[in-house]
Amino acid sequence: MCSRSVKLSLVSVALCLPTLAMAQTPASAPATQAQVAALQQAVQNAQSNADNAWMLVSAALVLLMTGPGLALFYGGLVRRKNILGTMMQSFAMMGLVTILWAVAGYSLAFGHGNFFIGGFEHLFLRGVSLTPNTDYAATIPEQTYMVYQLMFAIITPALITGAFAERMKFSAMAVFLSLWSLLVYSPMAHMVWGVGGLLNANGGHIPSLDFAGGTVVHITSGVSALVTAIYLGKRIGYPHTNMPPHSMVLSFIGACLLWVGWFGFNAGSALGSGSLATSAFINTHFAAASAALGWTIAEWIHNGKPTALGAISGAVAGLVAITPASGFVQPFPALLIGLIAGAFCSMMVFKVKSFFGYDDSLDAFGVHGAGGTLGAILTGIFATSAINAAFGKDAAGNPVATGAMDGHWGQLLNQAAGVAIAWVLSIVGTLVLLFIVDKVIGLRVSAEDEWAGLDLSQHGEEGYDLNS
Repeated sequence: MCSRSVKLSLVSVALCLPTLAMAQTPASAPATQAQVAALQQAVQNAQSNADNAWMLVSAALVLLMTGPGLALFYGGLVRRKNILGTMMQSFAMMGLVTILWAVAGYSLAFGHGNFFIGGFEHLFLRGVSLTPNTDYAATIPEQTYMVYQLMFAIITPALITGAFAERMKFSAMAVFLSLWSLLVYSPMAHMVWGVGGLLNANGGHIPSLDFAGGTVVHITSGVSALVTAIYLGKRIGYPHTNMPPHSMVLSFIGACLLWVGWFGFNAGSALGSGSLATSAFINTHFAAASAALGWTIAEWIHNGKPTALGAISGAVAGLVAITPASGFVQPFPALLIGLIAGAFCSMMVFKVKSFFGYDDSLDAFGVHGAGGTLGAILTGIFATSAINAAFGKDAAGNPVATGAMDGHWGQLLNQAAGVAIAWVLSIVGTLVLLFIVDKVIGLRVSAEDEWAGLDLSQHGEEGYDLNS
């Protein structure tokens, strides 16, 4: 009986619920609308918090690429007497470029200006707040975007140091690369990524695809590295004196840190934690792996043995080449880009460098300049709207073709134009700055200081105390 009564009561309540709901609808409508609005705001806050968390982690990963990644990678490749001097060059960029970026660099790169360079609206970070700047990233604070881009600005001039390793004054390096970051890097960043930039994929006169810095970072640094190496001249004894890396262990660790940090470099350039970041993450990893294989096979054929130096150099070459394409291509084209880059960059180091005889100490041009140029061109071939509808949609709502594989072969011309502009700006800007700094304070250490090594001659200390 008790059970039957309970069942009858439940049925009665169920039958009454629609009537009660209808009676309460007018009174509860405002509350329901408020709840919907609150729910929508909560969803937006959750997305913003997730995106911001990923971007802050990505910024830290990109900084990891400079110190300790690049510092260890380059530091292990030089002779023992130059390890601290070489690592200090990367560390100096972490400090100097940060200050310059806060004062003027960010404004020149991302402020509103002309097609070539940004304006002065954000000098001393004026107006760079904790709210989003929808011109660049709608779900993260502009300060997050600013500090993320700062990490790119730090590593780019640091890459150049590999070309003049073991022979430039610390003072000259600091002045030259500080000026370079303002007068070469910032204009290139504005042209490619800044609002109104000449090469900006969204509205630029020459829409060039560069997801994470193939032209902005790698071509500018690599080409400037070549110019600097030629301007300074060869190290004493090069190429007749054997100058092997003093610690492949350090370089191996540095290369692995670069590989890990590169996920922040490329996947972070999605500016959010969505599926585009996933695509860039996977492409980055695939290209590094296949490029390590490509370089190793080429070296094995050339020298008869696969070396650790070749494998890690190949991985870095693949990371460089996939950088502009990482957010535009499918995984298997990423594998192909990496494989081509590994073989191509090894040829630049083994064949081209030897043929012309320039002393690019740590192959900054052979990896970054050549790899960045290759990657920018291959981006124009393999980019697809299935991954990134970079050019929006047509009147029918269909994504506009992105690269040649989509049927947009004209994008190759845009990519070539972007590459050419990066090369010209890097060559001219670097030559002018080198000439000025050379005339004012001198660029190269004396022969005596070069023999003693940068550690003692420039810093008065040694990386290894073998007497203790």
